[in-house]
Amino acid sequence: MYLLPIEGIILGPKLGFAAAFIGSSIARIIKPNPLWMFGVIAEPIGVLVSGLLVKGRWKWVLSIYAIMLGAYFVHPFGRNLPLWTILDIIFAFILIYPTAKMKRYLFGENVKLLPIALILISFVSIVADSLVRVFLLVPAGLHTLFFKDFEELLFVFVLGATGSYVEDLLVVIVSVVVGVPLLVALRKIQTFRYPLT
Repeated sequence: MYLLPIEGIILGPKLGFAAAFIGSSIARIIKPNPLWMFGVIAEPIGVLVSGLLVKGRWKWVLSIYAIMLGAYFVHPFGRNLPLWTILDIIFAFILIYPTAKMKRYLFGENVKLLPIALILISFVSIVADSLVRVFLLVPAGLHTLFFKDFEELLFVFVLGATGSYVEDLLVVIVSVVVGVPLLVALRKIQTFRYPLT
């Protein structure tokens, strides 16, 4: 989870998505979890978003966000859940275009702006992971498998949103701490160019 943005940056959207899908599927086989479908679907989408942003394909990312957010707000539960629980998703949606324009700082010689580019890409891609989980839970109807009523969903949703904000922050920090030195080191390898796909 913490390396999700870096995976998309280095591997690109296609190879990154495939690697994340295979990795998250194997992880759920090794350690089964009743919520397996959330990770197997959400993690690869987060990597895909990271890879698309690095390629500058912001329209695809905007479409992913718009479709899932639209479905969330159309759903009766989505309209009744507290707005603060998805503020990171709304903020990431606003940042999609500027983030895609920061991609040039991932490849250029100026490393001063590399951390800013990494922060933005990490934030938008990890929030995409959260958005997929929210989409699966509410508009896709998986809440009916786990919760008996709206009040139970509300309690877990609010608790999960709090954890999600902490996760957003941790992923951004790890991406900068690990990603900046890693990407600077990869630039020094003459024969290596990222993203791979």
